[in-house]
Amino acid sequence: MNTLSRRTSFVLVACLTGLQIAWAQTKPRARDLGIPFDGRPGPLDAITDVQGVEVGHVTLISGSGKLEVGKGPVRTGVTAILPRGKISDDQVFAGWFTLNGNGEMTGTTWVEESGFLEGPVMITNTHSVGVVRDSVIAWRVEHGRPADSEYWWSLPVVAETYDGYLNDANGFHVKKEHVYQALETAASGPVPEGNVGGGTGMICYEFKGGIGTASRKLDEKIGGYTVGVLVQCNCGARDVLRIAGVQVGREIPENKVWANALGPAQSDTGSIIIVVATDAPLLPHQLKRLARRASLGLARTGSVSGNGSGDIFIAFSTANPGASKPAGLRPLQMLPNEEIGPLFAATVEATEEAIVNALVAAETMTGIDGHKVDAIPHDRLQQILKKYNRLAAK
Repeated sequence: MNTLSRRTSFVLVACLTGLQIAWAQTKPRARDLGIPFDGRPGPLDAITDVQGVEVGHVTLISGSGKLEVGKGPVRTGVTAILPRGKISDDQVFAGWFTLNGNGEMTGTTWVEESGFLEGPVMITNTHSVGVVRDSVIAWRVEHGRPADSEYWWSLPVVAETYDGYLNDANGFHVKKEHVYQALETAASGPVPEGNVGGGTGMICYEFKGGIGTASRKLDEKIGGYTVGVLVQCNCGARDVLRIAGVQVGREIPENKVWANALGPAQSDTGSIIIVVATDAPLLPHQLKRLARRASLGLARTGSVSGNGSGDIFIAFSTANPGASKPAGLRPLQMLPNEEIGPLFAATVEATEEAIVNALVAAETMTGIDGHKVDAIPHDRLQQILKKYNRLAAK
């Protein structure tokens, strides 16, 4: 079966929860290749290790050959992260941070002002932010609790990275029904990675990129809290890529994307969206601090967050249910700042692993005008890590 036919069949998989889980379990991950990481992962090593978090993808792949705007080829999609699942409209405390602002994440002004994330976090391609935002509002109006008055509004968080090298980005192929599908098929359990959802057409360190996830479970002696991370990675130049501390990108110099497309002067491009979830009882100012630490996990993989990169992160906590109720004093819990250090470390570690998981899971893709982006070769990666004594024993 060729790459396109495998991917065409996956469009169906991404929309069916049971098959979605089966697919996720058959995909290789970084640890399967013997790549070493710091910290202890949760049972799934995914953002869904944080209880209540659900993730859904809709993947859109069709056509091949010459670009015809509005017709394709199509290599895109949408991803939904629901902090408390579909059945809850209970807001969560949140904070956000932008490392470099050449990108978009809507709704963050109200997150900053209120300290709450009031709905899902959605990730898609750059030119679909508007339709995804409007569709989330429509979905929440249809599925949310009836408002007490006509004054009911929503400011959804929708983030993007650009997939125009592989996808008909100006064809606006993400529609309302796709957003609904991503929300309604969101599930707990294993999370599909690589060329899925919003990450379908993305490029990371000039290899095929996309969606990746990982988690860390703290020791019970320091709270036993979980931190989960999901990334949509579309950033970085090949030469700076580091995996397990090894300059892997320089060891695989062939088939670079940006040197061909943009010229050798282009040192960094693309973007990355990072979503951090935790069950630790953190308040908004602490979650903003947590979101900042994603920068250090990104840096471990080599990124310098260049001028052309939109690197935007959001963190939320599923603790303190009912905190957003509109009346009465709210009883809250807060982890002391002196005890937050292990959560910082967990965020850094999980972010690094999530990015590598996205690279490992992604598959070679050919898009518009025959543009081809190679997946990172697993055998070469293992050989390089072994050469530098960085391949973990199995």
